[in-house]
Amino acid sequence: MFEELTLNAWPPLETQLFDGWLLGYSDGYTRRANSVQPLYASTLPLADKIEWCKAAYVARGVSVTFKIPSGCADQALDGLLGERGYELAALTSVQTCDLSSVALADGDVVLSASLEDLWFEAFNRLTATPASLQSAERRLLAKIGPPHRFASVVRDGDIVALGLGVQERDYVGLFDIVVDARLRNQGLGRRLCSALLAWGAASGARGGYLGVMRDNAPALHLYAGLGFSEAYTYWYRYAPTSPA
Repeated sequence: MFEELTLNAWPPLETQLFDGWLLGYSDGYTRRANSVQPLYASTLPLADKIEWCKAAYVARGVSVTFKIPSGCADQALDGLLGERGYELAALTSVQTCDLSSVALADGDVVLSASLEDLWFEAFNRLTATPASLQSAERRLLAKIGPPHRFASVVRDGDIVALGLGVQERDYVGLFDIVVDARLRNQGLGRRLCSALLAWGAASGARGGYLGVMRDNAPALHLYAGLGFSEAYTYWYRYAPTSPA
Protein backbone atom coordinates (compact mmCIF):
# COMPACT_ATOMS: atom_id res chain seq x y z
CA MET A 1 0.00 0.00 0.00
CA PHE A 2 2.75 2.48 0.92
CA GLU A 3 4.42 1.98 -2.44
CA GLU A 4 1.16 3.05 -4.09
CA LEU A 5 0.79 6.02 -1.75
CA THR A 6 4.35 7.12 -2.46
CA LEU A 7 3.82 6.94 -6.21
CA ASN A 8 0.72 9.11 -5.91
CA ALA A 9 2.51 11.55 -3.63
CA TRP A 10 5.68 11.70 -5.73
CA PRO A 11 4.42 10.97 -9.26
CA PRO A 12 6.87 10.35 -12.11
CA LEU A 13 6.39 12.73 -15.02
CA GLU A 14 5.72 9.77 -17.29
CA THR A 15 4.85 6.17 -16.45
CA GLN A 16 4.68 2.92 -18.36
CA LEU A 17 2.95 -0.20 -17.03
CA PHE A 18 4.45 -3.56 -17.83
CA ASP A 19 3.07 -6.82 -16.38
CA GLY A 20 2.65 -5.56 -12.81
CA TRP A 21 5.68 -3.26 -12.92
CA LEU A 22 5.70 0.51 -13.26
CA LEU A 23 8.47 2.25 -15.19
CA GLY A 24 8.94 5.89 -14.19
CA TYR A 25 10.62 8.58 -16.26
CA SER A 26 11.23 12.10 -14.93
CA ASP A 27 14.20 13.53 -16.82
CA GLY A 28 16.58 12.36 -14.12
CA TYR A 29 14.97 14.10 -11.13
CA THR A 30 15.15 11.73 -8.12
CA ARG A 31 15.69 7.99 -8.09
CA ARG A 32 12.10 7.28 -7.02
CA ALA A 33 10.69 8.93 -10.13
CA ASN A 34 13.20 7.38 -12.55
CA SER A 35 13.12 3.71 -11.74
CA VAL A 36 11.36 0.41 -12.34
CA GLN A 37 9.01 -0.39 -9.47
CA PRO A 38 7.81 -4.03 -9.22
CA LEU A 39 4.43 -3.38 -7.63
CA TYR A 40 2.72 -6.69 -8.34
CA ALA A 41 3.71 -10.25 -9.15
CA SER A 42 4.84 -11.02 -12.70
CA THR A 43 3.30 -13.42 -15.17
CA LEU A 44 6.23 -13.14 -17.60
CA PRO A 45 9.75 -14.59 -17.04
CA LEU A 46 11.77 -12.23 -14.83
CA ALA A 47 14.92 -12.50 -16.93
CA ASP A 48 13.02 -11.37 -20.03
CA LYS A 49 11.40 -8.50 -18.12
CA ILE A 50 14.74 -7.25 -16.83
CA GLU A 51 16.10 -7.07 -20.36
CA TRP A 52 12.93 -5.39 -21.66
CA CYS A 53 13.15 -2.70 -18.97
CA LYS A 54 16.84 -2.21 -19.63
CA ALA A 55 16.13 -1.64 -23.30
CA ALA A 56 13.30 0.78 -22.52
CA TYR A 57 15.60 3.04 -20.51
CA VAL A 58 18.55 2.72 -22.88
CA ALA A 59 16.25 3.86 -25.68
CA ARG A 60 15.86 7.09 -23.71
CA GLY A 61 19.59 7.47 -23.29
CA VAL A 62 19.77 6.47 -19.61
CA SER A 63 20.66 3.38 -17.60
CA VAL A 64 17.98 1.36 -15.87
CA THR A 65 17.45 1.41 -12.09
CA PHE A 66 15.18 -0.92 -10.11
CA LYS A 67 13.56 -0.02 -6.79
CA ILE A 68 13.23 -3.19 -4.71
CA PRO A 69 11.00 -3.35 -1.58
CA SER A 70 11.86 -5.96 1.06
CA GLY A 71 8.48 -7.61 0.48
CA CYS A 72 8.84 -7.61 -3.30
CA ALA A 73 6.09 -9.60 -5.01
CA ASP A 74 8.74 -11.04 -7.33
CA GLN A 75 10.97 -12.55 -4.65
CA ALA A 76 13.64 -13.74 -7.07
CA LEU A 77 14.12 -10.35 -8.72
CA ASP A 78 16.77 -8.91 -6.41
CA GLY A 79 18.88 -12.07 -6.66
CA LEU A 80 18.67 -12.09 -10.45
CA LEU A 81 19.72 -8.45 -10.62
CA GLY A 82 22.64 -9.15 -8.29
CA GLU A 83 23.77 -12.06 -10.47
CA ARG A 84 23.76 -9.72 -13.47
CA GLY A 85 26.01 -7.23 -11.69
CA TYR A 86 23.37 -4.65 -10.75
CA GLU A 87 24.80 -2.58 -7.91
CA LEU A 88 23.05 -2.15 -4.57
CA ALA A 89 22.51 1.40 -3.27
CA ALA A 90 20.47 3.65 -0.97
CA LEU A 91 19.04 1.25 1.62
CA THR A 92 15.94 3.08 2.87
CA SER A 93 13.68 2.50 5.86
CA VAL A 94 9.94 3.04 5.32
CA GLN A 95 8.50 4.05 8.67
CA THR A 96 5.00 4.59 10.01
CA CYS A 97 3.42 6.09 13.12
CA ASP A 98 0.02 6.19 14.79
CA LEU A 99 -1.05 9.84 14.88
CA SER A 100 -3.23 9.27 17.95
CA SER A 101 -0.07 8.73 20.02
CA VAL A 102 1.91 11.71 18.69
CA ALA A 103 1.90 15.18 20.27
CA LEU A 104 1.19 17.50 17.33
CA ALA A 105 1.49 21.28 17.08
CA ASP A 106 1.69 23.85 14.29
CA GLY A 107 4.10 26.23 16.02
CA ASP A 108 5.65 28.79 13.66
CA VAL A 109 5.36 26.62 10.56
CA VAL A 110 3.70 28.13 7.48
CA LEU A 111 1.63 25.75 5.33
CA SER A 112 0.62 26.44 1.73
CA ALA A 113 -1.57 24.38 -0.59
CA SER A 114 0.23 25.75 -3.66
CA LEU A 115 3.82 25.60 -4.84
CA GLU A 116 5.12 29.10 -4.31
CA ASP A 117 8.27 30.49 -5.91
CA LEU A 118 9.89 31.31 -2.56
CA TRP A 119 9.43 27.72 -1.34
CA PHE A 120 10.73 26.33 -4.62
CA GLU A 121 13.77 28.61 -4.64
CA ALA A 122 14.56 27.83 -1.01
CA PHE A 123 14.23 24.11 -1.60
CA ASN A 124 16.72 24.27 -4.46
CA ARG A 125 19.08 26.36 -2.34
CA LEU A 126 18.93 24.07 0.68
CA THR A 127 19.24 20.86 -1.36
CA ALA A 128 21.69 22.24 -3.94
CA THR A 129 19.50 20.93 -6.76
CA PRO A 130 21.25 21.56 -10.10
CA ALA A 131 19.57 24.06 -12.40
CA SER A 132 19.37 21.36 -15.07
CA LEU A 133 16.91 19.36 -12.93
CA GLN A 134 14.72 22.19 -11.67
CA SER A 135 12.30 22.18 -14.58
CA ALA A 136 11.52 18.48 -14.04
CA GLU A 137 11.32 19.09 -10.30
CA ARG A 138 8.73 21.84 -10.67
CA ARG A 139 6.63 19.76 -13.06
CA LEU A 140 6.72 16.79 -10.67
CA LEU A 141 5.68 18.89 -7.66
CA ALA A 142 2.89 20.49 -9.70
CA LYS A 143 1.63 17.03 -10.67
CA ILE A 144 0.86 15.86 -7.12
CA GLY A 145 -2.81 14.91 -7.06
CA PRO A 146 -3.84 14.10 -3.46
CA PRO A 147 -4.29 16.93 -0.92
CA HIS A 148 -0.87 18.28 0.07
CA ARG A 149 0.88 21.11 1.88
CA PHE A 150 4.23 22.79 1.37
CA ALA A 151 5.63 23.67 4.80
CA SER A 152 8.27 26.24 5.70
CA VAL A 153 9.90 27.94 8.67
CA VAL A 154 11.17 31.49 8.19
CA ARG A 155 13.98 33.19 10.11
CA ASP A 156 15.05 36.78 9.40
CA GLY A 157 13.14 36.79 6.14
CA ASP A 158 14.64 33.57 4.77
CA ILE A 159 13.17 30.06 4.62
CA VAL A 160 15.49 27.91 6.74
CA ALA A 161 13.48 24.69 6.93
CA LEU A 162 10.87 23.15 4.67
CA GLY A 163 9.06 19.98 3.72
CA LEU A 164 6.06 18.46 1.99
CA GLY A 165 3.08 16.53 3.34
CA VAL A 166 0.67 14.51 1.20
CA GLN A 167 -2.56 13.06 2.58
CA GLU A 168 -4.32 10.08 1.01
CA ARG A 169 -6.58 7.38 2.43
CA ASP A 170 -5.81 7.16 6.16
CA TYR A 171 -2.22 8.38 5.95
CA VAL A 172 -0.14 11.52 5.58
CA GLY A 173 3.28 11.10 4.01
CA LEU A 174 6.30 13.28 4.80
CA PHE A 175 8.68 14.15 1.99
CA ASP A 176 11.76 16.35 1.53
CA ILE A 177 12.22 17.44 5.12
CA VAL A 178 15.20 19.81 4.90
CA VAL A 179 16.78 22.15 7.47
CA ASP A 180 19.51 24.70 6.78
CA ALA A 181 22.79 23.07 7.85
CA ARG A 182 23.65 26.13 9.98
CA LEU A 183 20.48 25.74 12.07
CA ARG A 184 20.25 22.01 12.67
CA ASN A 185 19.74 20.51 16.14
CA GLN A 186 17.47 23.40 17.13
CA GLY A 187 14.15 21.56 16.81
CA LEU A 188 13.18 23.01 13.42
CA GLY A 189 12.83 19.60 11.79
CA ARG A 190 10.62 18.34 14.59
CA ARG A 191 8.35 21.39 14.41
CA LEU A 192 8.11 21.05 10.63
CA CYS A 193 7.15 17.36 10.80
CA SER A 194 4.75 17.96 13.68
CA ALA A 195 2.92 20.68 11.74
CA LEU A 196 2.53 18.50 8.65
CA LEU A 197 1.35 15.54 10.72
CA ALA A 198 -1.13 17.81 12.51
CA TRP A 199 -2.47 19.01 9.17
CA GLY A 200 -2.78 15.41 7.98
CA ALA A 201 -4.64 14.40 11.14
CA ALA A 202 -7.04 17.33 10.71
CA SER A 203 -7.61 16.16 7.12
CA GLY A 204 -8.59 12.67 8.23
CA ALA A 205 -5.29 10.79 8.43
CA ARG A 206 -4.84 8.32 11.27
CA GLY A 207 -1.23 7.43 10.52
CA GLY A 208 1.93 8.90 9.08
CA TYR A 209 4.60 7.41 6.81
CA LEU A 210 7.97 8.40 5.39
CA GLY A 211 11.16 7.04 3.88
CA VAL A 212 14.55 7.70 5.46
CA MET A 213 18.00 6.47 4.49
CA ARG A 214 19.24 3.82 6.91
CA ASP A 215 22.58 5.64 7.27
CA ASN A 216 21.00 9.01 8.19
CA ALA A 217 21.39 8.81 11.97
CA PRO A 218 20.10 12.34 12.80
CA ALA A 219 16.93 11.83 10.77
CA LEU A 220 16.33 8.39 12.26
CA HIS A 221 16.63 9.93 15.73
CA LEU A 222 14.19 12.72 14.81
CA TYR A 223 11.56 10.35 13.45
CA ALA A 224 11.89 7.91 16.35
CA GLY A 225 11.15 10.83 18.69
CA LEU A 226 7.94 11.46 16.75
CA GLY A 227 6.83 7.85 17.20
CA PHE A 228 7.87 6.41 13.83
CA SER A 229 9.12 2.83 13.51
CA GLU A 230 10.20 0.70 10.57
CA ALA A 231 7.55 -1.10 8.53
CA TYR A 232 9.83 -2.40 5.77
CA THR A 233 12.83 -1.39 3.69
CA TYR A 234 13.65 -0.81 0.04
CA TRP A 235 16.80 -0.30 -1.97
CA TYR A 236 17.90 0.35 -5.52
CA ARG A 237 19.72 -1.81 -8.04
CA TYR A 238 21.67 0.10 -10.70
CA ALA A 239 22.68 -1.26 -14.07
CA PRO A 240 26.40 -2.21 -14.03
CA THR A 241 27.37 0.79 -16.17
CA SER A 242 25.34 3.24 -14.01
CA PRO A 243 27.04 5.31 -11.28
CA ALA A 244 25.98 4.57 -7.71
